[in-house]
Amino acid sequence: MRQIFPQAGTELELAGTAVPGPTPAAVAELAALYRNDPRPGAAGRPWVRANMVASADGASALDGRSGGLGGPADRMIFNVLRSLADVILVGAGTARAERYKPVTEAQTWGELRAGRPRTPPVAVVTASLDFSDCGSLLSDFPAHAQTIVITTAEAAARAAAGAAGRARVVVAGETRVDVSQAVAALVSLGHRQILAEGGPHLLGQLTRAGLLDELCLTTSPLIAAGSASRIVNAAQQAGHQAHVLRLELAHVLTDAGFLLSRYVRPPG
Repeated sequence: MRQIFPQAGTELELAGTAVPGPTPAAVAELAALYRNDPRPGAAGRPWVRANMVASADGASALDGRSGGLGGPADRMIFNVLRSLADVILVGAGTARAERYKPVTEAQTWGELRAGRPRTPPVAVVTASLDFSDCGSLLSDFPAHAQTIVITTAEAAARAAAGAAGRARVVVAGETRVDVSQAVAALVSLGHRQILAEGGPHLLGQLTRAGLLDELCLTTSPLIAAGSASRIVNAAQQAGHQAHVLRLELAHVLTDAGFLLSRYVRPPG
C-alpha cells in the first residue's frame, strides 16, 4: 500500500495481499492516518465518519452488495475504522443486504481499543423492525456490545414486545426516524466516534442534517454498469435543492489498483 497524497511515494508497512497479515506497527501507522480530528477545539464533540466503496463508474454495489467491489486493502481499512469507532451506525436495508452480524474481535485490533470495550456495538436505524437476514444482531451480540435499535415511537412498543426487545431500543422520532435525534441518542450513550457504514439513504439523511464530518471512500478499479445507486442518496423533496457538502481531501492511498481516499469537513 502506498500513500500518493499528500506525501507522494510514502510506503506504508503493509500491502493488501499481506500474509499472514499486517504487523502491529503497520496497523498503528495506518490508524494514525485516520485517527485525527481536524477541527480546532473539537474535544468531546461527536465525529460522524462514513466508510463506503464505489466502482470507478460510481456504483455503490455489485449484484446488490458492496462486498463485491472491495479488496484486501479495503477490508484492512474497514477493520481499522471499526477498531477506532465507538459504535457502528447502519441502515436496516444495508444490514439485511450485507447480512450484518455483531462485530467480532477478529474484525478489530485490540491495540486500537485501549480503554474501550473489545468490540463496538452495531446501531441499526429501522422503522420497520425487519431484521430478516441479519437476525444475529438481535441474538448473538456480546454483553459489552449490545445491539442498538434506533426506531420510531410508533415501532418502539412492537420492538419491546418482539425479538428486538433483546437489543437496546432507542426512540428517535414519532413516525419517521430523525437522524439528528439518533446521533444525539448515541452521544448520550457515550458513543462519540460514530462510524456510518451505509446505506446510501442513511448517508443522504446524515448529509442533509449537516451531521456528516468525514467520508472514507474506496474507489474500486471496476466498471459496474447497471442500476446501482450512488453512495449517498438523499431523496429529493419538493421545493428543496440538492444538499451540497464541501469536503477537503486529507489523503489518498493506493493498492492493487484501488484508491483509498479520506475526505474531511473543513473546520467551521
